[in-house]
Amino acid sequence: MNTPAESLVAVVTTDLSAITRGRSVVESKLQKISATGVGWLQANLSLTPFNSIVSPNPWGSSGDLRLLPDLNARFRTTRTGSATAFDMICGNLVELDGSPWLGCTRIMLKDALAELKAATGLSVTAAFEHEFHIADADFAPSHSMSFAALRRADPFAANLMAALEEAGVAPEVVIAEFGNEQFEVTHEPADALTAADRAVAIREITREVARVAGWRASFTPKAAPDAVGNGVHIHFSFIDEAGKPAAYDAERPGGLSEQAGAFCAGVLRHLPAITAITAASVPSYYRLKPHSWSSSYTWLADRDREASLRICPTATIGGRNPARQYNIEYRAADATGNPYLSLAAIVRAGLEGLKARLPSPLLVTGDPTEMSEAERARLGLVRLPETLPAAVDAFTTDSTVTGWFAPLFVETFVGLKRHESERLAGLDPVAVCDLYRTLY
Repeated sequence: MNTPAESLVAVVTTDLSAITRGRSVVESKLQKISATGVGWLQANLSLTPFNSIVSPNPWGSSGDLRLLPDLNARFRTTRTGSATAFDMICGNLVELDGSPWLGCTRIMLKDALAELKAATGLSVTAAFEHEFHIADADFAPSHSMSFAALRRADPFAANLMAALEEAGVAPEVVIAEFGNEQFEVTHEPADALTAADRAVAIREITREVARVAGWRASFTPKAAPDAVGNGVHIHFSFIDEAGKPAAYDAERPGGLSEQAGAFCAGVLRHLPAITAITAASVPSYYRLKPHSWSSSYTWLADRDREASLRICPTATIGGRNPARQYNIEYRAADATGNPYLSLAAIVRAGLEGLKARLPSPLLVTGDPTEMSEAERARLGLVRLPETLPAAVDAFTTDSTVTGWFAPLFVETFVGLKRHESERLAGLDPVAVCDLYRTLY
């Protein structure tokens, strides 16, 4: 096989279906296009995961944009096993004059982070924890989370970590997870925009390493109705203007600082509405159920994996400082949610809590399904939407949440999600899971 004389570089954007799309150029043209980008169009925001465009949509067939590469967000590796290098640059969608376009989710995250910093002095540190299934591998049976379960896939895990490391993703851990043929990969914390870029890179590099092995990596929320779900756990913490950790206070319940507590209160207040963003597909709601180690209520807890917001453990072994490890995990998310938009929604909801000076939520222990309605009300526990249409309704009725976005963006997002729900209305959960296992 002849090796191409020059490799391709893809400039990409991730849309409202959480599909990463883009255009590729030969590497020698990268500097030339870095200032003006490559062409894009507004109607692409209405692309579905089914390779169709929602009709009608606000955009139609006219209009043009530019997709500008951010050269600081380049992920390149020759370690996937493919014949050519994996080379991807995350980009920003702008108008032809270079001004931000209202539908660019990466710019939305940048703007949310800037507003948080301006209002509070806080910067967000984040990390995305991905679960996925491998299909078509014909693995021998093995025990969940065992050493053997990972080794039976050899050299997949080693190749994946090597590729992620070379690409600059800074991976931390890869494991065989609880479900059949399920794995998990994590990366080191980074500033929030870098973390969202890394989330995109992790998904695409994982898919490529699996493809080269003759398999398929699927990030679907549910591979089957009775399968263990695949979540995306979004970890966040804060740094103040002096560069010091700002989420931890040893004197407060759970170690949650006053500012972090107000932020969490804002997230929980708007959680039913932003669930449509972070768990953005029909099968997402097969996963968000009680007793599934995901999340089902507006619930903050200390180290409880059923909670929507979980205070993560810190280790003091060897005198380590808990403040620098301290973080909160948002668990009502999966890979059908755009990582930029998901994190932007979390940041904006938290900022609402900070602006309103909301008190820290109560730390809840116990099982909400075994509590009375009065007890759940006293603790502030509200059931999350149980279907995608219900989540979209919660989104549209929360004027604070819809107010974060341009009306045309809201129209596009709602139209896309309602189209998805309507398209699948005649399918049973088994058929839905079978479809999404191939789409994600």
